[in-house]
Amino acid sequence: METKQLGHTSVMVPEIGIGVWRYRGGIEPLRKAIELGAGLIDTAEVYGTEEVVGQAIKGMRERVLIATKVSGAHLRHDDIARAAEASLRRLECGFIDLYQIHWPNPAIPITETMGALELLADRKLIRHIGVSNFSLAELREAQAAMRHHQIVSNQVLYSLNRREIEDDLLPYCVENRITIIAYTPLDDGRLAALPRFRTSRRMQALAKIAKETGKTPAQVALNWCTSRPNVIAIPKSNRTRRVIENCEASGWRLTPQQIQFLDSAFA
Repeated sequence: METKQLGHTSVMVPEIGIGVWRYRGGIEPLRKAIELGAGLIDTAEVYGTEEVVGQAIKGMRERVLIATKVSGAHLRHDDIARAAEASLRRLECGFIDLYQIHWPNPAIPITETMGALELLADRKLIRHIGVSNFSLAELREAQAAMRHHQIVSNQVLYSLNRREIEDDLLPYCVENRITIIAYTPLDDGRLAALPRFRTSRRMQALAKIAKETGKTPAQVALNWCTSRPNVIAIPKSNRTRRVIENCEASGWRLTPQQIQFLDSAFA
């Protein structure tokens, strides 16, 4: 499994991790992912999956970077502390590697929220601070509100079919060493398999590159995501077989010509 630097830190994270939104697969797919080097598991207090993540990582904690998220409804100072402590209990661990704001809440001052997160970091309950679903303006405002820590990541929607972040957010994050964590990188499975009939021009292009590389469409789509210098992807699957397939999207690289071909096809 190839790794990338997490933000400005010295921490290296796998370029393919595991998302557990709407996850119903139990512990085995998660443990297989960890065994294959995909030791970044992303959950959230609102997902209802922190408990299964905690069960899956028993005896493997040192091999896992746990990322979880505080609800956008819990961004008051005291609410954040309570939410983090509740997540730690469900995860059954002593600290959270990456604690993220799940979505921005303009009703709560960002200075209050970021100050509370910095305090959690100072208390060693969390190691790194991230955000999710933040626009460029919201990301800048959040970073400006921090005093002695930095935002290391922004988790956003990104796939061949959803490329809006390329306009401004992705270039900014590259320049400022902020990791993009791409959720739904297979567009809810639309990029994971080719339909048998009436294949679109886009999917024909994906099939062409899959054939050239000897990889599956899902592996090509994930590799395209991680071809960006600061992007890691967190596909979700309930099946061990699919987890193995997703992990095998790492360890090789599309050529610049293949990336350009997909860029044009999915423009």
